[in-house]
Amino acid sequence: MISAISHAPPPQPVAKTTATAPEKPAPSKPVAPAAHADTVQLSETAQAALAAMQEATETPAQTGKEASQGDGQAQRLLAKETAAKHVSK
Repeated sequence: MISAISHAPPPQPVAKTTATAPEKPAPSKPVAPAAHADTVQLSETAQAALAAMQEATETPAQTGKEASQGDGQAQRLLAKETAAKHVSK
């Protein structure tokens, strides 16, 4: 059984200070030396695979926009999708 504590002393008041502590300037962070940038060159096969993956994940609206701007890959994809729709009907 839980019972209330009846003999606890009242809380002590907190003394307010009138003096404020001087503000310390924020410690400056050391400037890091320029990082060495690594470069990566993808083979033509890897570039083609990356492009195919990006094309596969884009929306039909993106494909249509790219095709209208002259993107040959997007135009071929739209032609392939259109042909597939006509065959399935």
